[in-house]
Amino acid sequence: MVTIPLKPGANPGTPDAPRSTFISAQDGLRLHVREYGPRAATTVPVVCLPGLTRTTADFDMLAPKLAYDGPERHVVALDSRGRGRSEYDRNPQNYNLAVELADVVSVLTAMEIGQSVFVGSSRGGLLSMMLAVAHPNALAGVILHDIGPVIEPKGLARIKSYVGKLPQPASFAEGAEILRRLFGAQFPKLTPDQWLTAAHHTWRTENGKLRPTYDERLAHALAEFDIERPLPPMWNEFDAMTRVPVLVVHGANSDILSSATVDAMKAHHPNLEVIEVADQGHTPLLEGELIDRIAAFVEKCAEMPNKNFENLVRLSVTKD
Repeated sequence: MVTIPLKPGANPGTPDAPRSTFISAQDGLRLHVREYGPRAATTVPVVCLPGLTRTTADFDMLAPKLAYDGPERHVVALDSRGRGRSEYDRNPQNYNLAVELADVVSVLTAMEIGQSVFVGSSRGGLLSMMLAVAHPNALAGVILHDIGPVIEPKGLARIKSYVGKLPQPASFAEGAEILRRLFGAQFPKLTPDQWLTAAHHTWRTENGKLRPTYDERLAHALAEFDIERPLPPMWNEFDAMTRVPVLVVHGANSDILSSATVDAMKAHHPNLEVIEVADQGHTPLLEGELIDRIAAFVEKCAEMPNKNFENLVRLSVTKD
């Protein structure tokens, strides 16, 4: 495990200097983790897992808030294999939930992170639900960021239509316009600056050209999806989280998480908390008031009774 400051000349552990840490996955692939706050913090840590083609950049505003606004907290965000600064897999068939779940466990084990609050955006939320079954002691609470046990087929078909197929823009401004055309119906009130930020999260400069911030072979993860055959629901995985606090962030315009599924989730988890974000779809931006409400939920998880964070159950890659 290698850790370096993200900002040249900055001292690790200061609020303005998240650390870039690289960890070997179970198969040796190099995974990138962005860290905030001291590892030795006594508060419950937070683990952020991004969506299918997303990166740690999606948590650039949320993570510092959780780490430094109040009692210091260790916060980590993972670039899944083939995304962001993590290594691309030579075998695109490994871009699947089972391998990515093992990657999460490898990171938690290598960093000696015990019971945590998980922020799972879209695919990251699926991984959080799967973790509740595979390693139930890992969860102190979960934020499901516009995802649930039932994925709407039309939304997944929309995602399949553009993953690995985005046009190559000549500039970030052109990229912002591409994104506005693709997603403007779900996000009708985003400002030009917000679209530009989204473009910087979607592409990066390589050899003078803009390239996606993910391996375009991630399209293999959706290759077998057929809109006529919906994915099996994950109610067993969701029900495994009923013993911990769960917050659902639901985009009112989402085509991945329906209102009907949210209602069903409430029936399965009587204490489920829901935040509906108006005028946004899949997935709502982690900024503004939403960050404050997520931070309050994390504090609530940390204060839950019968949690002994001084004697955390450490994960093992070999644990059943």
